[in-house]
Amino acid sequence: MVILKTPGEIAVMREGGRRLAKILQEIVLQTKAGVTQKEINKLAEKLAYKFGGRPSFLNYKNYPASLCVSVNNEVVHGLPKNREFKKGDIVGLDFGFWYKGLCTDMAITCGVGKISPQAERLILTTKKALELGEAEVRPGNYIGDISFTIQNYVEKQGFSVVRELVGHGVGKKVHEDPKIPNFGKKGEGIKLKTGMALALEPMVNMGTWKVKLLADGWTFVTADGKLSAHFEHTVAVTKDGYEVLTK
Repeated sequence: MVILKTPGEIAVMREGGRRLAKILQEIVLQTKAGVTQKEINKLAEKLAYKFGGRPSFLNYKNYPASLCVSVNNEVVHGLPKNREFKKGDIVGLDFGFWYKGLCTDMAITCGVGKISPQAERLILTTKKALELGEAEVRPGNYIGDISFTIQNYVEKQGFSVVRELVGHGVGKKVHEDPKIPNFGKKGEGIKLKTGMALALEPMVNMGTWKVKLLADGWTFVTADGKLSAHFEHTVAVTKDGYEVLTK
Protein backbone atom coordinates (compact mmCIF):
# COMPACT_ATOMS: atom_id res chain seq x y z
CA MET A 1 0.00 0.00 0.00
CA VAL A 2 1.37 3.40 -0.98
CA ILE A 3 1.43 5.89 1.92
CA LEU A 4 0.69 9.44 0.76
CA LYS A 5 2.32 12.18 2.84
CA THR A 6 0.56 15.37 3.96
CA PRO A 7 2.11 18.78 3.18
CA GLY A 8 3.18 18.93 6.83
CA GLU A 9 4.93 15.57 6.60
CA ILE A 10 6.66 16.60 3.37
CA ALA A 11 7.88 19.74 5.18
CA VAL A 12 9.43 17.57 7.92
CA MET A 13 11.02 15.30 5.30
CA ARG A 14 12.36 18.38 3.49
CA GLU A 15 14.15 19.51 6.64
CA GLY A 16 15.31 15.98 7.41
CA GLY A 17 16.53 15.61 3.83
CA ARG A 18 18.42 18.89 4.02
CA ARG A 19 20.20 17.68 7.13
CA LEU A 20 20.89 14.29 5.55
CA ALA A 21 22.49 15.98 2.53
CA LYS A 22 24.81 17.94 4.84
CA ILE A 23 25.75 14.76 6.70
CA LEU A 24 26.58 12.93 3.47
CA GLN A 25 28.60 15.89 2.16
CA GLU A 26 30.75 15.72 5.29
CA ILE A 27 31.17 11.95 4.92
CA VAL A 28 32.30 12.39 1.31
CA LEU A 29 34.94 14.93 2.40
CA GLN A 30 36.33 12.38 4.88
CA THR A 31 36.36 9.48 2.42
CA LYS A 32 40.08 9.72 1.71
CA ALA A 33 43.02 7.38 1.22
CA GLY A 34 44.16 5.99 4.58
CA VAL A 35 40.78 6.42 6.28
CA THR A 36 38.96 3.20 7.16
CA GLN A 37 35.40 2.28 6.28
CA LYS A 38 34.61 1.82 9.97
CA GLU A 39 35.85 5.33 10.72
CA ILE A 40 33.39 6.95 8.32
CA ASN A 41 30.62 4.71 9.62
CA LYS A 42 31.30 6.09 13.12
CA LEU A 43 31.35 9.61 11.69
CA ALA A 44 27.97 9.10 10.00
CA GLU A 45 26.41 7.88 13.24
CA LYS A 46 27.90 10.78 15.21
CA LEU A 47 26.67 13.34 12.66
CA ALA A 48 23.15 11.87 12.61
CA TYR A 49 22.73 12.59 16.32
CA LYS A 50 24.48 15.97 16.00
CA PHE A 51 21.92 16.96 13.34
CA GLY A 52 18.98 16.06 15.56
CA GLY A 53 18.03 12.66 14.19
CA ARG A 54 19.30 9.11 14.10
CA PRO A 55 20.53 6.58 11.51
CA SER A 56 17.72 4.58 9.93
CA PHE A 57 19.80 1.60 8.76
CA LEU A 58 21.34 0.70 12.13
CA ASN A 59 19.67 -2.55 13.29
CA TYR A 60 17.14 -2.34 10.42
CA LYS A 61 16.49 -6.00 9.64
CA ASN A 62 19.56 -6.60 11.84
CA TYR A 63 21.91 -4.53 9.64
CA PRO A 64 24.84 -3.98 12.03
CA ALA A 65 26.04 -0.55 10.82
CA SER A 66 24.73 2.98 10.25
CA LEU A 67 26.25 3.60 6.81
CA CYS A 68 26.40 1.36 3.75
CA VAL A 69 29.91 1.54 2.26
CA SER A 70 30.28 -0.17 -1.13
CA VAL A 71 33.73 -0.10 -2.76
CA ASN A 72 34.56 -0.69 -6.45
CA ASN A 73 32.70 -3.87 -7.53
CA GLU A 74 30.42 -3.74 -4.46
CA VAL A 75 26.99 -2.55 -5.65
CA VAL A 76 25.07 -1.74 -2.46
CA HIS A 77 24.69 -2.60 1.23
CA GLY A 78 28.43 -2.98 1.80
CA LEU A 79 29.25 -3.59 5.46
CA PRO A 80 31.87 -1.11 6.75
CA LYS A 81 35.12 -2.98 7.36
CA ASN A 82 38.34 -2.11 9.12
CA ARG A 83 39.87 -1.50 5.70
CA GLU A 84 41.50 1.68 4.44
CA PHE A 85 40.39 3.42 1.26
CA LYS A 86 43.02 3.53 -1.48
CA LYS A 87 43.64 6.09 -4.22
CA GLY A 88 41.65 5.09 -7.29
CA ASP A 89 38.80 3.46 -5.35
CA ILE A 90 35.22 4.46 -6.06
CA VAL A 91 32.99 4.38 -3.00
CA GLY A 92 29.20 4.20 -2.77
CA LEU A 93 27.92 5.85 0.43
CA ASP A 94 24.27 5.18 1.31
CA PHE A 95 22.70 6.69 4.43
CA GLY A 96 19.19 6.85 5.81
CA PHE A 97 18.09 9.42 8.41
CA TRP A 98 15.16 9.52 10.82
CA TYR A 99 14.10 13.07 11.68
CA LYS A 100 11.00 13.86 13.73
CA GLY A 101 9.51 10.46 12.97
CA LEU A 102 10.04 10.50 9.20
CA CYS A 103 12.79 8.93 7.12
CA THR A 104 14.77 10.16 4.12
CA ASP A 105 17.35 8.22 2.11
CA MET A 106 20.30 9.34 -0.01
CA ALA A 107 23.35 7.83 -1.71
CA ILE A 108 26.34 9.13 -3.62
CA THR A 109 29.35 7.53 -5.28
CA CYS A 110 32.67 9.36 -5.03
CA GLY A 111 36.24 8.75 -6.09
CA VAL A 112 39.24 8.52 -3.76
CA GLY A 113 41.93 10.73 -5.24
CA LYS A 114 42.47 10.35 -8.98
CA ILE A 115 40.25 7.67 -10.53
CA SER A 116 40.26 6.15 -13.99
CA PRO A 117 38.43 7.90 -16.86
CA GLN A 118 36.13 4.86 -17.16
CA ALA A 119 35.24 5.04 -13.47
CA GLU A 120 34.61 8.78 -13.78
CA ARG A 121 32.28 8.21 -16.72
CA LEU A 122 30.42 5.48 -14.82
CA ILE A 123 29.85 7.85 -11.88
CA LEU A 124 28.72 10.73 -14.10
CA THR A 125 26.37 8.44 -16.04
CA THR A 126 24.74 7.15 -12.85
CA LYS A 127 24.28 10.66 -11.48
CA LYS A 128 22.77 11.85 -14.77
CA ALA A 129 20.46 8.81 -14.89
CA LEU A 130 19.08 9.81 -11.47
CA GLU A 131 18.47 13.38 -12.68
CA LEU A 132 16.65 12.12 -15.78
CA GLY A 133 14.56 9.77 -13.65
CA GLU A 134 13.61 12.62 -11.34
CA ALA A 135 12.42 14.67 -14.31
CA GLU A 136 9.80 11.96 -15.02
CA VAL A 137 8.24 12.40 -11.56
CA ARG A 138 4.90 14.21 -11.77
CA PRO A 139 1.24 13.40 -11.13
CA GLY A 140 -0.24 11.26 -13.89
CA ASN A 141 3.04 9.68 -14.96
CA TYR A 142 3.84 6.07 -14.14
CA ILE A 143 6.62 4.29 -12.29
CA GLY A 144 7.54 2.73 -15.64
CA ASP A 145 8.23 6.17 -17.10
CA ILE A 146 10.99 6.62 -14.50
CA SER A 147 12.29 3.09 -14.99
CA PHE A 148 12.40 3.32 -18.80
CA THR A 149 14.15 6.69 -18.79
CA ILE A 150 16.92 5.50 -16.45
CA GLN A 151 17.49 2.25 -18.34
CA ASN A 152 17.41 3.89 -21.76
CA TYR A 153 20.02 6.49 -20.85
CA VAL A 154 22.35 4.07 -19.04
CA GLU A 155 22.35 1.49 -21.80
CA LYS A 156 23.01 4.16 -24.45
CA GLN A 157 26.19 4.96 -22.51
CA GLY A 158 27.27 1.32 -22.73
CA PHE A 159 26.56 0.41 -19.11
CA SER A 160 23.88 -1.77 -17.48
CA VAL A 161 21.29 -1.28 -14.73
CA VAL A 162 21.00 -3.72 -11.84
CA ARG A 163 17.69 -5.61 -11.89
CA GLU A 164 17.60 -7.51 -8.61
CA LEU A 165 17.61 -4.33 -6.52
CA VAL A 166 15.20 -1.41 -6.89
CA GLY A 167 14.18 1.98 -5.52
CA HIS A 168 11.23 2.32 -3.17
CA GLY A 169 8.81 4.51 -1.32
CA VAL A 170 10.08 6.09 1.90
CA GLY A 171 8.89 8.22 4.81
CA LYS A 172 6.93 6.44 7.52
CA LYS A 173 9.19 3.40 7.02
CA VAL A 174 12.68 2.85 5.64
CA HIS A 175 11.17 0.91 2.73
CA GLU A 176 7.59 1.41 1.55
CA ASP A 177 5.60 0.70 -1.59
CA PRO A 178 5.94 1.23 -4.48
CA LYS A 179 8.99 -0.56 -5.80
CA ILE A 180 10.81 1.51 -8.41
CA PRO A 181 12.90 -0.60 -10.82
CA ASN A 182 15.64 1.02 -12.87
CA PHE A 183 14.43 -0.83 -15.96
CA GLY A 184 11.02 -1.14 -17.57
CA LYS A 185 8.54 0.26 -20.06
CA LYS A 186 6.72 3.56 -20.23
CA GLY A 187 3.18 3.46 -18.86
CA GLU A 188 3.79 0.42 -16.64
CA GLY A 189 3.35 0.25 -12.87
CA ILE A 190 1.27 2.48 -10.67
CA LYS A 191 0.33 6.05 -11.51
CA LEU A 192 2.12 8.77 -9.54
CA LYS A 193 0.07 10.93 -7.18
CA THR A 194 0.76 14.12 -5.24
CA GLY A 195 2.08 13.25 -1.78
CA MET A 196 4.13 10.22 -2.75
CA ALA A 197 7.70 10.20 -1.42
CA LEU A 198 10.04 8.09 -3.53
CA ALA A 199 13.64 6.99 -3.13
CA LEU A 200 14.97 6.83 -6.70
CA GLU A 201 18.29 5.00 -6.86
CA PRO A 202 19.95 3.91 -10.09
CA MET A 203 22.58 1.21 -9.55
CA VAL A 204 24.74 1.05 -12.66
CA ASN A 205 27.38 -1.54 -13.56
CA MET A 206 30.28 -1.22 -15.95
CA GLY A 207 29.72 -4.75 -17.23
CA THR A 208 26.85 -7.20 -16.74
CA TRP A 209 23.75 -6.17 -14.81
CA LYS A 210 23.93 -9.42 -12.83
CA VAL A 211 24.91 -9.34 -9.17
CA LYS A 212 25.59 -11.82 -6.40
CA LEU A 213 25.31 -11.69 -2.62
CA LEU A 214 28.44 -12.22 -0.52
CA ALA A 215 28.62 -14.60 2.44
CA ASP A 216 28.10 -11.71 4.88
CA GLY A 217 24.44 -11.75 3.81
CA TRP A 218 24.39 -8.02 2.98
CA THR A 219 26.94 -6.95 0.38
CA PHE A 220 25.92 -7.26 -3.28
CA VAL A 221 28.76 -7.32 -5.81
CA THR A 222 28.85 -7.37 -9.60
CA ALA A 223 28.85 -10.90 -11.00
CA ASP A 224 31.81 -10.12 -13.27
CA GLY A 225 33.89 -8.16 -10.76
CA LYS A 226 33.63 -4.88 -12.69
CA LEU A 227 32.87 -1.50 -11.11
CA SER A 228 29.45 -0.32 -9.96
CA ALA A 229 28.07 3.12 -9.01
CA HIS A 230 24.99 4.18 -7.04
CA PHE A 231 23.16 7.49 -6.57
CA GLU A 232 19.93 8.11 -4.67
CA HIS A 233 17.65 10.98 -3.73
CA THR A 234 14.36 11.16 -1.84
CA VAL A 235 11.89 12.86 -4.17
CA ALA A 236 8.36 14.12 -3.40
CA VAL A 237 5.62 14.13 -6.02
CA THR A 238 4.16 17.66 -5.99
CA LYS A 239 1.09 19.00 -7.76
CA ASP A 240 3.38 20.66 -10.33
CA GLY A 241 5.97 17.90 -10.69
CA TYR A 242 8.64 16.91 -8.22
CA GLU A 243 10.88 18.19 -5.44
CA VAL A 244 14.21 16.68 -4.42
CA LEU A 245 14.09 16.59 -0.62
CA THR A 246 17.68 15.45 -0.02
CA LYS A 247 19.62 18.54 -1.07
